Amino acid sequence: MVMIPLPLHSLSTSEFSSVDPADPTLVHRGDGGSEVRRSILPGGVRVLTEAMPGQRSTTVGFWVPVGSRDETEGHHGSTHFLEHLLFKGTKKRSALDIAQAFDEVGGEANAATAKESTCYYARVLDADLPLAMEVIADMVTSAVLDPQELEQERGVIIEEIAMDADDATDVAHEKFVQAVLGEHPLGRPIGGTPEEIMSTSREAVLEHYHEHYRPSELIITAAGSLQHDEVCRMVLEALTEAGWELDPLASPEPRRNAEPAQITSRPGLELIKRPVEQANIIVGCTGITGHDPRRHTLAVLNSVLGGGMSSRLFQEIREKRGLVYSTYSFSAAYSDAGYFGMYAGCTPSKTGEVVKLLVAELEKLAGDGITEEELRKAKGQLSGGTVLALEDPGSRMSRLGRAEMITGEFQDLDEALARVAAVTREDVQDLARELVGRPRTITVVGPFETEAELGL
Repeated sequence: MVMIPLPLHSLSTSEFSSVDPADPTLVHRGDGGSEVRRSILPGGVRVLTEAMPGQRSTTVGFWVPVGSRDETEGHHGSTHFLEHLLFKGTKKRSALDIAQAFDEVGGEANAATAKESTCYYARVLDADLPLAMEVIADMVTSAVLDPQELEQERGVIIEEIAMDADDATDVAHEKFVQAVLGEHPLGRPIGGTPEEIMSTSREAVLEHYHEHYRPSELIITAAGSLQHDEVCRMVLEALTEAGWELDPLASPEPRRNAEPAQITSRPGLELIKRPVEQANIIVGCTGITGHDPRRHTLAVLNSVLGGGMSSRLFQEIREKRGLVYSTYSFSAAYSDAGYFGMYAGCTPSKTGEVVKLLVAELEKLAGDGITEEELRKAKGQLSGGTVLALEDPGSRMSRLGRAEMITGEFQDLDEALARVAAVTREDVQDLARELVGRPRTITVVGPFETEAELGL
């Protein structure tokens, strides 16, 4: 089993536990010839790769550990703007050039904005990795942020937000997170509000871009058919050609503070009126952070409570009572905060009954614990899902990015499975008791005029 720390400033074998003392870039060598390597290049650029023999494709991602939570006043929405605008042209490529570059080789390119990171990624045949590397590097380093394109994308983003606002389930999740995380920056919508998008200037987006898109912030991860040294060479060539100054003595930016934040939630009921046929309900509270060693315990808890068709929520509320079509539990963990929730969608007249059942199932789990059979099934579900997910180069690329940004450690598959296997019934019950004892938020989106109509 391997759990390797990923230090920021050094790759010395004394603190890095390299597999091969003669090669400090080698983090892990797995079955089947897979290898995970990590290097810090000039400028503090971090490169992590996982070679997967037998693959003919490679997925590469350029990560900036900056998300919506990092936006300052006047810059809200800038992260989402950049996700769109980096595809709209650089100093030497038009938006069409970027699109055609990937279309011509049958590749896929996209981006994702999150609360703590932004990733620009592509999947291509191994022979086309140099192309993907060069194009994405050009986008990340040399975007022009054309004023006309920005105004056009302003309208596109407004439409995207409007589309989400028409989805009652999305609204319920968004409002729930805002209520649970309160005034913490993690509680803000990733995409920004329509008002913020309309008021954000090009100068604000440009400031955000220049402040955060720098060598010391950049993390590049790749998985599939590749050679680590070649990937590092491509990165250096692309960044140098873009004109970035790569100081050989520079270090990466420190990872986020892992100290849990003081969260002031808004407990109680929050009702959002929408003319919909189904009430969307979320009941939950603050959760645990991404550094919390109990994150594997929470995964088991979620599996038992609301992780599939055999879960307690599904069996009790849908199968036995026929009150809902969809119900599940979920959680999210960030560097210093997190949340936990249970969702259900039902006929508006059944809202009160369903809310009480959601609460009752969590309280029952906290009071009585789970059975050995439930524990066994949950571990099987999580272990199988982990193994199947890692069959995909994209998942492995993302795993490297998350490891580098959040926990600072690399877990091989055996270690990940061992941590799940080590969870006990007592661990799950203890965590459930803690969640039950936290201030509870209930978010309901539905066709209600008053709270009295909910039947609570």
